[in-house]
Amino acid sequence: MTREFDPVKLSVLANAFDGIVREMTSGLLRSARSSVINTARDFSCAVLTADNQLLAAAEGVPVHVFGAGPLGEDMVELHDDIREGDAFLHNDPYRGNSHAADHCILVPIFVGGRHLFTAVTKAHQADCGNSLPTTFFATARDVYEEGALIFPCVRVQRDFTDIDDIVRMCRARIRVPDQWYGDYLASVGASRIAERRIKELAEKFGVDDLVEFVDAWFNYSERLAQATIETLPAVELHGSTAHDPFPGTGPDGVPLQATISVLPEEGRIAIDLRDNPDNLPNGLNLTRATATGAALAGILSGLPENLPSNAGTFRRISVQLRDGCAVGVPKHPFSCSSGTTNLADRVVNLVQAAFAQIDDGYGAAEGAAGQAPAKSVISGIDARNGNAYVNQILVGGVGGPATPFVDGWPTYQRPVCGALLYHDSVEVDEQRYPILVHERALVADTGGAGRQRGGLATRVVLEARDEEVTLTYGIEGKLNPPKGVRGGHGGTEPAAWVIDAVSGARKEIPVVGRYDLRRGEKVVSITPGGGGYGDPLERKPSDVLIDVEDLRVTLETARDVYGVVISAGQIDNDATSAQRRNLQAAR
Repeated sequence: MTREFDPVKLSVLANAFDGIVREMTSGLLRSARSSVINTARDFSCAVLTADNQLLAAAEGVPVHVFGAGPLGEDMVELHDDIREGDAFLHNDPYRGNSHAADHCILVPIFVGGRHLFTAVTKAHQADCGNSLPTTFFATARDVYEEGALIFPCVRVQRDFTDIDDIVRMCRARIRVPDQWYGDYLASVGASRIAERRIKELAEKFGVDDLVEFVDAWFNYSERLAQATIETLPAVELHGSTAHDPFPGTGPDGVPLQATISVLPEEGRIAIDLRDNPDNLPNGLNLTRATATGAALAGILSGLPENLPSNAGTFRRISVQLRDGCAVGVPKHPFSCSSGTTNLADRVVNLVQAAFAQIDDGYGAAEGAAGQAPAKSVISGIDARNGNAYVNQILVGGVGGPATPFVDGWPTYQRPVCGALLYHDSVEVDEQRYPILVHERALVADTGGAGRQRGGLATRVVLEARDEEVTLTYGIEGKLNPPKGVRGGHGGTEPAAWVIDAVSGARKEIPVVGRYDLRRGEKVVSITPGGGGYGDPLERKPSDVLIDVEDLRVTLETARDVYGVVISAGQIDNDATSAQRRNLQAAR
């Protein structure tokens, strides 16, 4: 830059790009067909620069957008004839994408004949052609058993017109072709929104201003990140966790660790994920994008300041990955079908929890994860109309992590999403699929106790209304539930079982796999609770009273864990002081 960029214009343009991404998001949410997109909001939108740097992501899901730059790199590398009117379909996990279920639409945006930006929509599909009717095939031994259609950034539109060869391939292999095509059109439409709005922005401000804005915005974001890091102590943090045993893992599951170097003198943070297990013979392996995105999400959650989610901020954070590592860069043909969830969730948790080692006020506890039956992929043939259906339902949430300042959210969904996914509407799911939801309720005493309490678990009771409804799921955290930090307690473990339609007897189901729920059978799904932050004896008695009144904490836990004695709906201050002294002395 040869001149200082006007700070007012900087703010105006930053918010303008953010607004464009939000309009993309609104358009996709309202025009998609599958409920995993238009109800659960399992998608993200973003704008990249022409040199493939993340410029704007608004409320994009961290695991979707924090590692989005390589998507643009693939487009430029694989196509030397990019022009206006093009669109590209990309879902290749061995290149720049997350996992095969996330179909990305990239639209290069030309202004005055120059490729200046790239619009990106990334939407989780209800079905992506897997050999089993699920987009999270955690037990797939390799990509061939996984079976997904994989498109390594192929051109899907030329001159604003579909390339029918690609569309026919998808319609021929995807179990719900009309639903997929509706979602595809919604994604293309959302990216075209960005194209139109950025052209309008260029007409209003001029191309030169947009180009200069990019540099100025990245430099400003980098300065903010540097200033924040410079306030931290120089320290090397070590975080560790373990994923539960799954098919394809050892009996102890998957141990994971990270080394985080905080370098305030350099205004930089480095996270090293290289010392972790090799690629696993199942679908849990991360990709370059998801390993990077999970690490960045954990770091941003651990810092005391909110920073812009863009490439300028990320200049001050380096993530070191290893080829052939389960939480690094995968080697073909190891499967990455669950590469946006299980191990990625664990990476977010271990990083943000490690920051709590610095001091009170830093980091966060561990959030809950897993694909409990209430969050499973359901499939079958709907007897009401004879149509096949496949979709992920998100009827039950998981407990979010407590932070130094707030309790965990009960609608957190999972660490990699940062509470940005939505719960399904029970009524909409019951209308669309042959299921009946009898109960969806928070479970008392399931959030880890602390000065700030972890988010509560959710209990869901779901019944099949057809002869067979197939649930594909993976319960995680049963052996390694979310941990608390700085004296906070851990969240509770998940549970699931089936109630027989005739006898009402309880029937145990596998931790991971498929279950064909028969007509009248009910599955009971209880998700994990989130970890707590800080000593429970430091929680404000008034907050404990509110928890008791809201049925989030029982009277017994209030007394025995938080040291708060409640009688006739009121806090007994003298008894509470004595109880807290007794509990402290008993430690």
